[in-house]
Amino acid sequence: MLSFSQIGLFTIASIALIFTPGPDIIYVMTRGMAQGRRAALAAAAGFGLGNFAHTLFAVLGLSALLMASATAFQIVKWAGALYLIYLGVQMIRHAASAMGTGGAAPMSGWAVFRQSILANILNPKVAIFFLAFFPQFVDPAQGRPQLQMALLGTLFVILVLICFGTVGLCAGWIGAWLRRNARAEVRMGKIAGSALILLGLSLAWPNRG
Repeated sequence: MLSFSQIGLFTIASIALIFTPGPDIIYVMTRGMAQGRRAALAAAAGFGLGNFAHTLFAVLGLSALLMASATAFQIVKWAGALYLIYLGVQMIRHAASAMGTGGAAPMSGWAVFRQSILANILNPKVAIFFLAFFPQFVDPAQGRPQLQMALLGTLFVILVLICFGTVGLCAGWIGAWLRRNARAEVRMGKIAGSALILLGLSLAWPNRG
């Protein structure tokens, strides 16, 4: 099992990494600012729960296979990048409807959740992160290293839900203020979409992590 020192060190390191700017946390912020707290929390839940898949991959050794195969890494990397770009283009094309203006309904929380969990699973950097980061906190002397990694993965999911949820709530308050102005709504949708496109291009850029 895990010792208190393992849990403490892992929690501190994880929180620092979770709040590091990246596609996931930026997507939560943009959704919150575009549609409000409910959409932001749906995105946070998707990104958080998606880490269960990466935990399973790490435990089963699939992450090791992904890291060992440059071709597999690139395929998944480009798939994730294209998906982010697609989401960005959709947000720009439907900026008004994404914010609930122009008489169109905003994206449902379930749709945001599906997008978020899929974007997380398609991000190979998360898989590599789990493989590289988690073993640092696995103590062979405690026995059952696979169980330790599974428990660490569960703890990481909980931390992501808490941290991303907090970010989403704050972004929702900002978005509620911005939505008082119709032009600001459309502008925020375009900015959010552009940010996702840039993130997708950055993820797919050669010789980048």
